[in-house]
Amino acid sequence: MKKLIALFAVTTLSTSAMAGVALTGSASASYDDNGTAASSTTYDADLSAVGTNGATTVTIGMDVNGANAAISGADMATTIGPVTIAADMFDEVSKATSSTVTGGQRTETTDTGVTVSLDVPIGDMTIGLDNSGNVILSGTFSGVTVSHTVGDTTTTTASAAIAGIDMSVTNKAGSTTWTLDTTVSGVDLTLTSAQKITAAFGLAGNTLTVTRVPAVAYHAGTVADNDWNTTAVDSYSTAAISRDLTSGATLTATYSTKDDSLTLKAAVTF
Repeated sequence: MKKLIALFAVTTLSTSAMAGVALTGSASASYDDNGTAASSTTYDADLSAVGTNGATTVTIGMDVNGANAAISGADMATTIGPVTIAADMFDEVSKATSSTVTGGQRTETTDTGVTVSLDVPIGDMTIGLDNSGNVILSGTFSGVTVSHTVGDTTTTTASAAIAGIDMSVTNKAGSTTWTLDTTVSGVDLTLTSAQKITAAFGLAGNTLTVTRVPAVAYHAGTVADNDWNTTAVDSYSTAAISRDLTSGATLTATYSTKDDSLTLKAAVTF
């Protein structure tokens, strides 16, 4: 009897401790015939735990499909009156594993950091400061959301919805990129300044998405820019048919003209 009481007490304490924790995850298995190359099968499984206590939230992400489970993210955010503090506590591996194919960084860099933001009564503006010395100004004015970062690299982003078109324009170190999203006759269209075009047809749970992926030019990596070479790739298109199954999973078949391949992917989220 005492053992049962003790077990019940432990169970009660554990349940109470988990009351402020939300656990979500996803898993998928993909088969790719890889065109004329050998076929392959890949897997992915991820978990995310979000713990909340008052105005403080901690989010932990984990990649669990490898031989050893690995943390993929750790973030904390809290609010103290008009001040919001956000901390990125996970230092991911940023060094590229290949020096000749996909580009990427030559050396490892630290990407943890803390950002402190202050809401001030000036047109719904927020003033932020991170540990790198960057100053971030953001807010919504006359329906236009603007974010301006002043630091080593000055970045300004403006987004708005005008006449049924969602627009976003970003200028970073003098280089401007933009994205347009709209719906025409039930077709969701996305166009970017990189000449990437996406069109999604159908209803929720049964869709066809056609994407044109722009060409990538050869880039010679340099030590000064801390990057490797990037191999040139011709433009190609993909067509993906996605269907929600009664089992709760989603089945997606994707054809790519890049290598004349067909990929079948079964995925579930919870």
